[in-house]
This record gives sequence, structure tokens and C-alpha cells, in this order.
Amino acid sequence: MQSRHLLALLLGLAFAQGALAETVVVNDQVQVRESQVERPKRGATMGEVEKQFGAPVNRHPTVGQPPITRWDYNGFCVVFEKDRVIDAVVTSG
Repeated sequence: MQSRHLLALLLGLAFAQGALAETVVVNDQVQVRESQVERPKRGATMGEVEKQFGAPVNRHPTVGQPPITRWDYNGFCVVFEKDRVIDAVVTSG
């Protein structure tokens, strides 16, 4: 179920490129609302993210090819391909 929510969040962000919005799933329906959560920009390096936002709360192991890594912060998570941000998603906690 959590994977389904993350997928819905990523899809919502893909459609709202450039907009400050967060995607919320309520009763299995995707809703978009404005977000003021500061997140890393696409293309930033891991070093730049850590310098700006500090150490993540959790670093998930790298998977796949190309290597994909996820870092969790309070309020958002960052997804990297190799060492570059490909998305930053607002989370509920």
C-alpha cells in the first residue's frame, strides 16, 4: 500500500512540474494542493543536498541499474539517479 501511495505521489509531481504542490491520497484518490515545503531541485548532487538540508533521517540502499537511491528527510524524500536528484516528494511525516 505504501508503494502505491509513493507511486501516486511521483505521478502527481510529474504532472505538476515546476509548481509548488504536494500530492495527497485520500480514500485512494489523488488530490493536489499547494506546498511550501522547501525541497532540493532536480539535478542537484548528493553533496549539494546534504550541504543544504543536512544529513537525511534515513538512507535507503541503492537499487537497480542505473543506481537509484532514496533519502528520507522530515517532510520530504529525495530520489537520486547515480548522484543527481531526479525527484523530491513531500511526505506526510
